[in-house]
Amino acid sequence: MPNYMIADLAAIPPVPCPCGFAKRAFAVPNNPTATLHVVDIQADARTHYHKRMTEIYFVLEGEGQMELDGELFPLKPMTAVFIKPGCRHRAIGQLKIINVPIPAFDEADEWFD
Repeated sequence: MPNYMIADLAAIPPVPCPCGFAKRAFAVPNNPTATLHVVDIQADARTHYHKRMTEIYFVLEGEGQMELDGELFPLKPMTAVFIKPGCRHRAIGQLKIINVPIPAFDEADEWFD
């Protein structure tokens, strides 16, 4: 097994997620470290949190808001957001973002109130 991975995000099919649709790169069983997602946020994401994962959101396109523990912050291209475990969050608006979950994304670590 090589010491690297390469992903063609254009070839990865999108899957539904609480935010809209995500293309998930590096989401393989032998990679517990981190994944990278391109996410199309459709309008208003569903508020959720993670008990283990930290997430980094990086806005590529669109404008909107990020709700973090009940407080709203503006989003526009080139904005980055670091979300620690336990922070209830959601994106609001129509956006395209890169999301980096650390450790690697795990659906079992998505929690809703």
